[in-house]
Amino acid sequence: MKKITVLAGGVGGARFTRGLLAHLAEVEPSTEVTVVVNTGDDMWLDGLRICPDLDTVMYTLGGGINEEQGWGRPEESRRASGEIAAYGRGWSWFTLGDLDLATHIVRTDLLRGGSTLSEATEFLCRRWQPGAVLLPMSDQPVETHVRLAADVDEHRAGELMHFEEWWVRYRAGIPVTEFVQVGLADAAAAPRVVRAIENADVVILPPSNPVVSVGTIMAVPGIRSALQASSGQVVGVSPIIGGAAVRGMADACLQTIGVETSAAAVGLHYGSRTSGGLLDAWLVDETDAAALPALTAAGIRSAAVPLWMRDVPSTAAMAVAAIALARA
Repeated sequence: MKKITVLAGGVGGARFTRGLLAHLAEVEPSTEVTVVVNTGDDMWLDGLRICPDLDTVMYTLGGGINEEQGWGRPEESRRASGEIAAYGRGWSWFTLGDLDLATHIVRTDLLRGGSTLSEATEFLCRRWQPGAVLLPMSDQPVETHVRLAADVDEHRAGELMHFEEWWVRYRAGIPVTEFVQVGLADAAAAPRVVRAIENADVVILPPSNPVVSVGTIMAVPGIRSALQASSGQVVGVSPIIGGAAVRGMADACLQTIGVETSAAAVGLHYGSRTSGGLLDAWLVDETDAAALPALTAAGIRSAAVPLWMRDVPSTAAMAVAAIALARA
């Protein structure tokens, strides 16, 4: 195997890719891994361009992540954010650490100097040496928003709120009617993204949020068609175990689009590539083995293995299973 492309969100995608790289380092070190990262969570804050998922993947693969929380840097301080708040600016519920702010400052400086987001990401990765090529899904800004439902506040019904505010400030606890990718009409897949997908031997959808991570990546013009055109196998790893999201509030996202929170339902939502969907194969947890017949009937090759990412070795074992399923 020469090339693997991963379509990733934040924490789940980052940790899975770390396990994948650990496995490949032992058995196939020449394999080229490209990670296409969701940028729908990106935003401007305090005059800086914040890219939460790109930074989470970069820090995780580069050894600079706060392992306990899964995002941000370890041993952080919050002095700069405290000073910003003293001026009455910023978001009190989205505090950026001082070390993390340095990344955002450098990225913003590069973007304002004319670099694309892909170029800025490449520059940042020279320091972190993630062991994989990291690419934003698009060089144009595409920001995911939620549309507020009427029962939030009749005066705010239909109003758009940035996904990060709904996710972090409200913990996905207020009702919304849909997810809207602002800027999507003017966006396109970053040039290297299309090539990475079409030329991959295996494309992996790791256990990332199906709606606002993988779903947002797939919404970018050019990416779904590249996946359909890829000669490689496409295998997904379920982010749902035993009817519950492994991390975060993915169930609230699935409920909003009318998909049941189950490994089978998410696999069927992605659909078989032979029927215009995304998947050739789908990996579920061993507790969800009963879902295999329905997935097989829908044209999705499937298998059940342990999917809890407890540490790097257990995650590497998941990657082994995903590759084996792709090769089957």
